[in-house]
Amino acid sequence: MLPYLAEFIGTAILMILGDSACANANLNKSGMKGAGSVQITVGWGLAVLLPAFVFGGVSGAHFNPAVTIGLAAAGKFSWGMVPGYLIAQVCGGFLGACIVYVLFKDQFDATTDQNTILTCFCTRPSVRDLPRNFFSEAVITFLLVFTILGVGNVKGAGAAGVNYLLIFAIIVSMGMSLGGLTGYAMNPARDFGPRLAHAVLPIKDKGSSEWSYGLIVPIFGPIVGCLLAALLFTVIPW
Repeated sequence: MLPYLAEFIGTAILMILGDSACANANLNKSGMKGAGSVQITVGWGLAVLLPAFVFGGVSGAHFNPAVTIGLAAAGKFSWGMVPGYLIAQVCGGFLGACIVYVLFKDQFDATTDQNTILTCFCTRPSVRDLPRNFFSEAVITFLLVFTILGVGNVKGAGAAGVNYLLIFAIIVSMGMSLGGLTGYAMNPARDFGPRLAHAVLPIKDKGSSEWSYGLIVPIFGPIVGCLLAALLFTVIPW
């Protein structure tokens, strides 16, 4: 039970910090409006790093269905625990996004641009092209999961949480290099849970939750990417 609780709380913390980085930099009447993409990218990296240090020893700090599925496919995690992890992660993502809305309600109320509001919850592409968007999410998640698996080959990386510092570097690198294409979801729970929150919360001027995109690209793109990463990792004769 404890690993599932850790995944739930850890993913909620991830979303509170990550979505708040977006809200902080983009919403009207925010004290840091205009901070820009660099702050958001570093903020997301730290949003992964901090709960990873707290819960890594309990659950492995996946906080991401793509990571959970990728590790299971690579034989490094029990398939029997996968459903519980996925449920915990999605629920944590939903709760975290709801808390962000409460924290920034005044700023959300002051913001009328629907795209800005949506991207404080979930991802959307800079250019909508579903096949290319799907490919982008698959590639970036492939790189994420393959690199995470590779970190496990680094001797002593787990000592004093050095592996989590490497994960921070991975997240920031992905965002700096490929984040401008689709918002680099890489994580179905990070997108679906907050997108659901966007759909059900009474947000002023919120507009569409864009489910025609959200139910395809940020869910199945990362799943394809993580499975390909696991496949390549397992066939390489390390």
